Amino acid sequence: MTVEALTTTAFGLDIGGTGIKGGIVNLLDGRLVGDRFRQDTPQPATPEAVAATVKKVIDTFDYNGRFGVAFPGVVSHGVVRTSANVDDSWQGTSLVDTLRDRVPGPISAINDADAAGLAEARYGAGQGNPGLIVVITFGTGIGSALIHHEQLIPNAELGHLELDGHDAETQAAASVRERLDLSWDDWSLRANRYLNHLDSILNPDLFIVGGGISTNPEKWFPRLKTKAPLKLAALRNNAGIVGAALAAAKLGTDRRVAPGSDRFAVS
Repeated sequence: MTVEALTTTAFGLDIGGTGIKGGIVNLLDGRLVGDRFRQDTPQPATPEAVAATVKKVIDTFDYNGRFGVAFPGVVSHGVVRTSANVDDSWQGTSLVDTLRDRVPGPISAINDADAAGLAEARYGAGQGNPGLIVVITFGTGIGSALIHHEQLIPNAELGHLELDGHDAETQAAASVRERLDLSWDDWSLRANRYLNHLDSILNPDLFIVGGGISTNPEKWFPRLKTKAPLKLAALRNNAGIVGAALAAAKLGTDRRVAPGSDRFAVS
């Protein structure tokens, strides 16, 4: 890849509870350069096993620029603080250090839902909206991102709010629909209960909904109803990849370290 191309691209990695996917992102428009590549998340998803799978993904590309990694848990200064949908051994582990020898370039780390939020605010359904945007990703769990006046407020774990006496994501994640074999009507009732609970607490200017549930949106999106305007995520299941790449570009570092701040500006 040419030097010019490297200045306008970054590599995004999205580590999920069921899959690890990555691709090169054009930072001018948020589109993937070529195809993405996906591998199943190893079970158990220990740091060493995940790092080995990340290398398999990266090795399918000819790229040595900036790398951003989105992770399903709280990530503070490159260190994983929670790991609800991967192995508990991640807690307290530096994601950046774990991947350092597997990634041929500078690394940044960010929560996966925060990555999706950054991507949607810059390139997707949140473009041009300066108010409070709440991005919700329904997948293995429930991820959330808060963006206000184009500024990300990191690590908002709203999927773990208590709802009717339960952790919300145990009731309304996309994986719950599959595990309980719920109809789209039944799952949408749960999702609406959750979204309207958030609506009453946060009073956002816009909800954006995406994540693993993004496949076949005609089956579920029309069933969702909130007081705040509601949009389908434009980047669908690529939002984590794109947002991770954008976060890497925002750091602008030339060294392979974690970010010195947990705050990432969108503009």
